Amino acid sequence: MSRRISIVVVSGTHERLQMAAMLASVGAVTGNDVRVFLSMNALPPFRKGAPSRAPAEGEVGELMARKNVPPFKQLFENAVELGAAQLLPCSMAMDLLGYEPDQLEPYLGAPTGLTKFLNEAEDGQLLSF
Repeated sequence: MSRRISIVVVSGTHERLQMAAMLASVGAVTGNDVRVFLSMNALPPFRKGAPSRAPAEGEVGELMARKNVPPFKQLFENAVELGAAQLLPCSMAMDLLGYEPDQLEPYLGAPTGLTKFLNEAEDGQLLSF
């Protein structure tokens, strides 16, 4: 049975982006409908040309970088390509940061407002990072 998994990501730290990416990729490849809302500090890493690694919060983030854990951006891209995942940039954060859609990674969907995202998340599982 397919579930709807909605993930709100507002942190730009390695650990939180990595966990959100793991949930999105595993959820998508196991047949779930996954939607990820990227807002606040989670959006800048998805600007074209941004580094593949984000700042670590602590020891685990530093270990992931040293031990070559697959980068969160790769996991998110795989979730879109291999499963039913959508990565949606927050329209408000885009306005604040002055980003245009063509400045973001090509696997991101159309800018979306929080109200629309939450309405579509209804009756599903909602996680935040």
